[in-house]
Amino acid sequence: DEVVDNAVIEQISRGNCFAINHELEVELAEELVNLIPCAEMVRYAKCGGEACSIAVRIARGATGRDRILFCGYHGWHDWYLAANLDAAGALNQHLFSGIEPIGVPQALSETSVPFPYGDVNALGELLDRYKGTVAAIIMEPCRTEHPPEGYLQAVRKLADEHDVVLIFDEVSTGFRHGVDGVQTVLGVVPDLAVFAKSISNGYPMGCVVGKRDVMESASRMFISSTYWSDTIGMRAALTTLREIRRRNVPQQLHQFGARLQQEINKVAAATGAPVECYGVEVHPSLRFSPADPADMQKISTLYVQEMAKRGCHGYPSFYLNAAQGEAEMQQTLAAAAEVFTILRETSESGDWDAKLECELRTDAFQRLVK
Repeated sequence: DEVVDNAVIEQISRGNCFAINHELEVELAEELVNLIPCAEMVRYAKCGGEACSIAVRIARGATGRDRILFCGYHGWHDWYLAANLDAAGALNQHLFSGIEPIGVPQALSETSVPFPYGDVNALGELLDRYKGTVAAIIMEPCRTEHPPEGYLQAVRKLADEHDVVLIFDEVSTGFRHGVDGVQTVLGVVPDLAVFAKSISNGYPMGCVVGKRDVMESASRMFISSTYWSDTIGMRAALTTLREIRRRNVPQQLHQFGARLQQEINKVAAATGAPVECYGVEVHPSLRFSPADPADMQKISTLYVQEMAKRGCHGYPSFYLNAAQGEAEMQQTLAAAAEVFTILRETSESGDWDAKLECELRTDAFQRLVK
């Protein structure tokens, strides 16, 4: 974005690393506190995984407990990968299969326990089982689908009943659903929230925000890094947040995504393709239904391959941004019309090998465990 880039370029000319606190630290903190419902204090970081680790440390310090209950993807740090010390497949439904917790101390066994999204009873059972030992519940409030009605409210209630810190990982949802994150839209306010990625429009920056009574525990800890006060990321974040609000970017994304879903489904119906576009408007996804369910990976791979040939980086999940407009919409729909026809024909014939020109698609992170 030209506005953000120009602000960063100007900041570079003024300097980016100082021996004392910079006014941008205060200015950005005030912006975040004014925007985000749960934000009364702020701690900075450089990426989402790092910010999640800070949030977990703060929650442990505030409660004096060690155990973390989690749902979703929250980075690569020891506290998270420790889940696979107890059960080799614990992270399968939250990250991907095949992760070995190599280098993670065995002493962290049973300190991180996963729970399934949308299942209040499962979470309640874990809180009862580990009563008095749980420091925090950390979760993505939503990603590609809307949460079940009343689910997050029930999670909030359970956290309160068990005196557990509730952390929302908004690295993916932050500032897509609303200018203040997802908390107002979903009607649930956590104790802590983590932001990165869209907060600074691609420049390295992240933060933990939260309620004062929880965040104050950080003042008793050693949580520090040379580059957390880097002014480039702060300038990018401050400018991005103001531009998101000025342009009402979440509204743009909702409108664009709703139309994309509608038009993609029209193309699917017209071509007879076994494809459906579904989910939250700001992060729509594709659901494939090949004639043989065993061909799911093949149809997904063929979709990516054929969309790429037509100039579209077409993963089955759309991460929308405000730079996309009518030209990108039309290019996507034109490509989809051709590709969906190929998907239907191949699904009916079952002749995937004749069409596929690459290895079968896997999760992008799978390369790290091969």
